Amino acid sequence: MFVDLAVEPSVLLILCLVAFSAGFIDAIAGGGGLLTVPALLTAGLPPHVVLGTNKLAATFGSFTASLTYYRKKLFNPLYWRRSLGYTALGAVLGTLVVDHLTTETLEKVLPLLILLAAIYTLFNRMQPDDALSLPPQNRKLFWQQRAQGLTLGFYDGIAGPGAGAFWMVSTMALYRINLLLTSGVARTMNFVSNGFSLVAFIALGHVNFALGIAMGLCLMLGAWLGAHSAIKFGSRFIRPVFICVVIAIALRLAWQAWSS
Repeated sequence: MFVDLAVEPSVLLILCLVAFSAGFIDAIAGGGGLLTVPALLTAGLPPHVVLGTNKLAATFGSFTASLTYYRKKLFNPLYWRRSLGYTALGAVLGTLVVDHLTTETLEKVLPLLILLAAIYTLFNRMQPDDALSLPPQNRKLFWQQRAQGLTLGFYDGIAGPGAGAFWMVSTMALYRINLLLTSGVARTMNFVSNGFSLVAFIALGHVNFALGIAMGLCLMLGAWLGAHSAIKFGSRFIRPVFICVVIAIALRLAWQAWSS
C-alpha cells in the first residue's frame, strides 16, 4: 500500500524550507522533528502518514550527518556495534506497538525529562574536543550499550520527540566522551532507528514517498551543513545549540500536554 497525497507547490516549498532548517538543527543537536512533524500536520496529512513520511525524510538527513561524522573519524562502528544492533531492534518493536500504547502519562512527564537533559548539559563538565579516546570495552559497557540502544530505539520507534536529546545526554553520562563523539553516536543511532522504523511504516502503508523524498533531499543539505558546522566549531557551538533545542522541545511538548 502506498500513500499518494498531493500538496500545493507553495506548501511543498514551505515544507522543503522547514526540512532544510530541521536537517541543520538535527545534525547538531537533534530535535529536527520538532519542526517537520507539525509542518506535515498543517499540510493536511493524516497523523499516521505524517509519522511515516517524517521517518522517510529524517532518514535522509540522519544518514548524511552520520556519514559526515564517520568520515571525520568521530564514530567507530565496531566499538558501537552492540548499540547499533539493539537500537535497530528497539526501533522496529516501538513502531509495531505504537498503536497499542497509552501515551498520555508519557506526554506529561516527557517535557520534565527533556528539561533535565538541558540542565545536565548546562552544568556538566564537558570533555575537551581533542579528547577523542573511547572508554575501555568491558562487560559493563556492553550491557550499557545494549540497554541504551534498545530503550532509545524503542522510544524513537514510537515517534518519540527528543530522541536525539536523550541519545546525547545519556551517551555523555554513560561514557564520559566529548560532545563531538557524542554527536557522532547520537546522529548514527538516529539514522539506524529512523531507517528500521521506516521499514515498519512502509510495511504498514503509512508513507507518502514523493513528499518524503522531496523533504529528505532538503534535510540532507541542511544536515551536511549542520554536521560540518558542528565539527568545525566544536563544543562551543554544539553546546548552546543543543541546550536551546532541548528547551524548545520541552516547552512545546509541555504546551501540547498540559494546555488541554
